[in-house]
Amino acid sequence: MTDLEVPVLIVGGSLVGMSTALLLGHHGIRALAVEHHRGTAIHPRAAQISQRTMEIFRTVGVEQIVRKKSDEQFVQDGAIMAVETLAGKEIGYFISNLNEGVRDISPTERVFISQSLLEPLLKSRAEELGAQLRYGTDMVSFEEDSNGVTAVIHKRDAGKTQTVRAAYMVAADGAHSRVRERLGIAMRGRGTFSNSITIYFRGNVAPLLRGRNLSVIYVTNPTLRGFFRFEKPFDSGFLAVNALGDPTNPITDVSTGLTEERCLEFVRVALGSDEVPITIENIMPWKAQADVADRFQHERIFLAGDAAHVMPPNGGFGGNTGVQDAHNLVWKLAMVLKGKAGPELLATYESERRPVALFTVEQAYARYVTRTAPYLGTGGIQAVENDLNVELGYCYGDDRRVHENPRESKGRPGTRAPHVWIEYEGRRISTLDLFGHNFVLLTGPEAKPPKMDLDADVHRIDDPAFLEAYGITPSGTVLVRPDGFVAARTR
Repeated sequence: MTDLEVPVLIVGGSLVGMSTALLLGHHGIRALAVEHHRGTAIHPRAAQISQRTMEIFRTVGVEQIVRKKSDEQFVQDGAIMAVETLAGKEIGYFISNLNEGVRDISPTERVFISQSLLEPLLKSRAEELGAQLRYGTDMVSFEEDSNGVTAVIHKRDAGKTQTVRAAYMVAADGAHSRVRERLGIAMRGRGTFSNSITIYFRGNVAPLLRGRNLSVIYVTNPTLRGFFRFEKPFDSGFLAVNALGDPTNPITDVSTGLTEERCLEFVRVALGSDEVPITIENIMPWKAQADVADRFQHERIFLAGDAAHVMPPNGGFGGNTGVQDAHNLVWKLAMVLKGKAGPELLATYESERRPVALFTVEQAYARYVTRTAPYLGTGGIQAVENDLNVELGYCYGDDRRVHENPRESKGRPGTRAPHVWIEYEGRRISTLDLFGHNFVLLTGPEAKPPKMDLDADVHRIDDPAFLEAYGITPSGTVLVRPDGFVAARTR
C-alpha cells in the first residue's frame, strides 16, 4: 500500500538535493526530498558559487538574497594566493581578484557563501514553490519498475515508516551514495589521495592579513599543506589540511590519531604566529578524491552531485557542478512528466553531463596537484584551463568538445547562450532573463520565425550587440533550451 505519491522523490536534501527540489518547483513539478540530517547544514563550509550557478539562482529568484548574505559574511573580490604562512612569506597569486575580467560575460558575479547560510535560502524558496522537505528521514529501501520507483522512508524521531511512489527518483545523497551502491554503479578515476581534515576555529587574524583582500590562502611549508578561508570580521574561519611533513614524501593520512592540541598546532603553524589566541570549534575529516560514476542513470533513477562525481575542493567546482547537474536534468523531467516529450529525452542527461563531470573532476585534480600536492606528479594530468572556461564554457553535443572559451562560442549549438544587456518592454535585462521555463526562439529584426512542432516563446531583438554575441545576421534565429543552452541556430 502506498502512503504518498509524488512525481519526483529526491534522496538527499543538501545543496544539490535542495537545488533539485527548487528547480522542479520552478517548473511546476512537486517533489519530496528526504534528508538523513536533522536540518540544513550546520558547519560553515565555504562554497565558492560560480557565475553559472548564480545565473541559475537568478532564474529561480534567489540571486539577490544569496549575494546579500554573501556580502554580510565574506569580503568580495578577494585574491586566491599561496603563502608559507599567513604572517610570513608570500609565494604567489593564482587569481588576484575573484571577479577580475569576468563581469562583462554574465549579469552575475562569483561569490563565497557558507552552506550553513545558503541552504536555508534555497529551502525557503523551494517550499514557496511547493517542494516538501523532510529532515531526519532515511530512505530504507527502493524498488524500480517500468512505471516508477517505490521507496520506503523512515522518519527517525517519530519512528514512522511510509511507502512513497514516484515516477522518478534523483539520488543526491553524497559521495557515499547508498542509492548508487544499491544500483551497483561503480566510481572510477584517481581514487582517494588524502585523508584530509578541516579545522574550524575562532581567533582574530585581521592583523595577520595586513589589509590584504584574500578569498582563499593556500599554505605550503615543511609542516603542512592546505588552505585557509576567513569570515568577516576576520575572527573565525577554517584551515583545511591535506598533507603533513616533507613536501616530497608527505604524510597524506592527516586524520588518524588526531587531537585538538594537534589541530591547534596546525593552525598556529599555518598562521605563522603564536600571538593570536585560537579556539578550536570543530574538526571534520574528509577524503580528497577524484572519481566519476560509470553511469548517471539507471532507468528511472538519476545520480546528481557527489553521488555522480567527487573532486577535491581546489577550484571550487564541486557543488557548482552538482547544481548544474540538477539544472540539466530538471527541465527534461518536467517536459516528460507534462507529456511534452518522450522518456528518450532523459537519456541525454548522462550523455551531456558525464563528459562535463569527467573534464571538471580532472580540472579540480590538476589544481590540487599544482597548488597543494606536486609530489603526486604532473605526468598524465590535464593542463589547467582558465576558470572561466570550466565554469561557463562547458559544452553539450556530439563533437567531443566538452569546453571552450565562452567568449568565443557565439551562440554555437551546444553552448551556453551568451549574456547581452538589452532593452525589453521598457526595462534593461539580460538575454539570460528570457530563459528558464520554456524553449525560447530569439530572432534578428528581419527574421521570419520558422514553423516548429515545439512550444516556444518568441522574442525579436533588434540590437547589433545581440547579433554579434549570437553569431547571426539580422535574418538569423537562435533556439534556446529551458536551461539556457543553444539547441539550434540559423544565421
